[in-house]
Amino acid sequence: MPSPLPPLLYTDTLTSADMLYFGRVEVHDPFVAFGARGKKFTVQGSLEFGRVKKTSAFDVVLSREDWLDAAKKKFGPTAGVAEMIVCLARAHGVKAFRIADDFSASLYVKLTKLGLRLEFANGMLFPEREVKSDQEAAFIREGNRLSSVGFATAEKILRAARIKGRTLVHQGQLLTSERLRFLIDVAIKEQGGEARDTIVAGGDQACDPHERGSGPLRPHELIILDIFPRHAASGYYGDMTRTYLKGRPREVQRRMVATVYEAMRGAIRGIRAGVDGRDVHQGVVDFFKSEGYETKRDANGATGFIHGTGHGLGLAVHDPGSRLGAVSSKLKEGAVVTVEPGLYYPGLGGCRWEDVVQVTATGAKLLSRHPYNWEIR
Repeated sequence: MPSPLPPLLYTDTLTSADMLYFGRVEVHDPFVAFGARGKKFTVQGSLEFGRVKKTSAFDVVLSREDWLDAAKKKFGPTAGVAEMIVCLARAHGVKAFRIADDFSASLYVKLTKLGLRLEFANGMLFPEREVKSDQEAAFIREGNRLSSVGFATAEKILRAARIKGRTLVHQGQLLTSERLRFLIDVAIKEQGGEARDTIVAGGDQACDPHERGSGPLRPHELIILDIFPRHAASGYYGDMTRTYLKGRPREVQRRMVATVYEAMRGAIRGIRAGVDGRDVHQGVVDFFKSEGYETKRDANGATGFIHGTGHGLGLAVHDPGSRLGAVSSKLKEGAVVTVEPGLYYPGLGGCRWEDVVQVTATGAKLLSRHPYNWEIR
């Protein structure tokens, strides 16, 4: 059961999706926010006070200068954030707060020494983040539209590229992972998105699923593009993956790509409210095994299907809550998850397909859309 205590946060919205969820306004320096008597409070300095008061979801915006002065009168001239929080708690009749599991350790020690009781959430600080509203789903869909912009840009470049020996040449330049990633990210920026750490990994580099990719892209090799842009206006993310090959694929590549695609479609068909995400994941594992794709682990790493099938998506790329993996996770109606099986074999390369769905009572509603045309001549 979630803690009934009101929340306390001291962080910024750049590093804390919880803070952005709570206040619905971006502030990139740490600040205090808390709940009391069913309302949302925040403490802001003069720099941010007016903007936050006008644009945030906070019910009450308090002056940081005023409350620091109050703390210094109570605790002395060296009083800081901890003493200010204690003064705020006393003034608003709060004796205890719930805090995120990654709450500042030093601030925790100071507050508890001052007599304020803090209880860790032991999970999600805001469990309601797991279930997305229609508006949130629309924001995620917009994030995925930005991913599609990135794929369309990459496809145009790959189609225009010429094969020259074991390299690809585009507009007289060697086509590298870095160059293609830059052009993808710029296209997304122009459409209102923020793309960071976009994956453009070809050949054996793609066998490490979080390898961003570097150096020349090669013809006739599989190239994984994983694009997870943030929709700047809302803060919500998209997350899609497509696999490409410029040139002529071998039959073994065609078979692997088709198998991964069928695994993704099968996983999507298995999703609905109340299903255990672990069962969906195990279905993918079993399917790959039945098709002859073994997963092996040794001292040099792992090959085959080496990650979970999907994760939550929202104000974070890996949003907490529902997921499709080896750990039990009952899927809730309204939750949003990625579906991204993949296979990775050095010498053959890597393949991953990824779409995003919202869990419904009867199935899964797609929140992403882009063609699966992977062969580019």
